[in-house]
Formats: sequence, structure tokens, C-alpha cells
Amino acid sequence: MDPLSDVLSLLKPQSYVSAGFDAGGDWSIQFADQHDRIKCYAVISGRCWLSVESVPDAVRLEAGDCFVLPSGRPFRLASDMSLTPVDAKSIFPPARAGGVISVNGGGGLYLVGSRFAVRGNHASILLGMLPPIVHIHKESEQAVLRWSVERMMQELREQQPGGFLVAQHLAHMMLVQALRLHLAEGVNGGVGWFTALADKQICAAIGAIHAEPARRWTLQALAERACMSRSTFAQRFKESSGETPMEYLARWRMLLAGDRLENSSDPISVIAVSLGYESESAFSAAFKRVMGCTPRQYGRGQEAASRASRKDGDTRH
Repeated sequence: MDPLSDVLSLLKPQSYVSAGFDAGGDWSIQFADQHDRIKCYAVISGRCWLSVESVPDAVRLEAGDCFVLPSGRPFRLASDMSLTPVDAKSIFPPARAGGVISVNGGGGLYLVGSRFAVRGNHASILLGMLPPIVHIHKESEQAVLRWSVERMMQELREQQPGGFLVAQHLAHMMLVQALRLHLAEGVNGGVGWFTALADKQICAAIGAIHAEPARRWTLQALAERACMSRSTFAQRFKESSGETPMEYLARWRMLLAGDRLENSSDPISVIAVSLGYESESAFSAAFKRVMGCTPRQYGRGQEAASRASRKDGDTRH
């Protein structure tokens, strides 16, 4: 797979609600930390402002625009940014697929879309690799996304057999397409994984790491994949991604290892060898340096979380 597909696959996004929002008059709503959720929406009619935590400028959303909030940060939607916001919890009841939330009788702004829950102890690391806002406002790019959204809402509204599954697939397609368009448009400024991915030469090196994570990569070998000199490659990789190529290699290996520890019964020694480490001790030291705990501690944490989840499920039923 390509790097973007790899990251989204590790996140394992699951569309657990697709719904609409209809607002009228003057309003301002603050949404708290999304707790490892990705939001993906399209403005069907009207306009509003979007502000995301740690992003300097608010974004003006117009009819036809699509936007994705991949980082899970707190955000605010408003008709007027000077208004004092109210907490979203006071407006939004427990979510239900296909529902429409109305504010002030609606009629001003109407947007629809999906929220994705992501799984895994390393979800916050992976979400941090994605941009805080993806704003799609070119008419040629909007068409594909708007078709996906409108078809998704139709499936949920008509409730035909298999409609929920179709809506989930459409929501996934909308998420990937929005991120793909953002990459194609070019990422101006900023430092991070997505910025590095937008650089075709750096992306070639990242793709090589993802294709063969266990290979004994050297700076020279990665620079050759990027068709650059070693010194220029090292500098540009660090400037765009915020870390060195070797740091990225180690981090990607550990994210893969964390996924294996969480979702397979493979022993640590097997995982270590499969990711290019000659000994379990060397792998464990690298894992702790990147993930903040040993592989065994990580595995025990996942087992405890799984037991708690099962117990909670038994209680609810």
C-alpha cells in the first residue's frame, strides 16, 4: 500500500454516525476534544466559520465546501465568531445515524457528513500525522465529495437493505478522497508528516520505508530513492517532517509493532525479527524509546483494555 493508506489502515476508522446539522439565526457552538475521532463534512447550503484549536485563522465555509478535521482537536462552528459559544453537549443529543440536529429553527446553514472513531493505543500518534484542517473549496474537487455525501445521506434516509454498510463505505471514500485532494493541491508551509508527503521526492523515501520497514535502511539508500544527495535529503526531510529519516523509520516500525501487539498473538521475538531487529532486547529498547513503555507493558495494557471492554459490554447487555 501507499503511505496514506498505511496510516489510515492502522487507524482503522469506523464510521459510527452520519448525520446532518441545520442552523438558523445567530449561533456559535464549541466542540470539545474529539477523543480520537475524525470529522468529515460538506456544506450543502448557507455559510459559517470554522475555528480549530492551535490553528491561527478561522476558515470561512461556503455552500459546496467540504472539510475534514482529522486531528481530533477541539473546534468551533459559528455564524459569527464574535458570539460567545455554547457547549455542543447542550445542543446535540446522543447521536443517531441519519438524524438532523436543528438550531434556532434551521434554514441558514445545512451541512452533512460523518464522524469516524479510530482504534488503537497509538491512535493519537497517527492522528498527529494528519493536518488539523482539510478544506476543499475548488468546484472541480467538490463534485466527487458532494456526490459521496448526498448518496450517503440518501442511503441513511431511505433505509434500504444494506444501506448502513453502503453509507459506511461512502464515508470512508469521502475521507480518503478529501485527504488525497489536499495532497494534490499542495501543502503550503507547516511542518509534519503530511507536509513531507506532499513533497514528491521525500514521499518516495517515505514510500520505500513503508514498503520495506525491516530493511536495513541507510541515509544514503533513502536519499537515492528520493534522487537527492545525502546531505540535501537529510536537511529537506527534517525541514518538512520535523524529524530525521532514521527517526521516522524507527517510529513507523514501532507503530507497526504496536498494531501487531494489539491485534495478533505473535510473540515479541517474532515481531522484532520481522521489523529488522536482530535481538528482542534491541527491539524492546527501541520500542520503549518511541512508545514510552516496553512491548510487554504495551501488550498488558491492551489486554486490560480488552477485558474492561468485554466487562462493560456484559454489563450493558
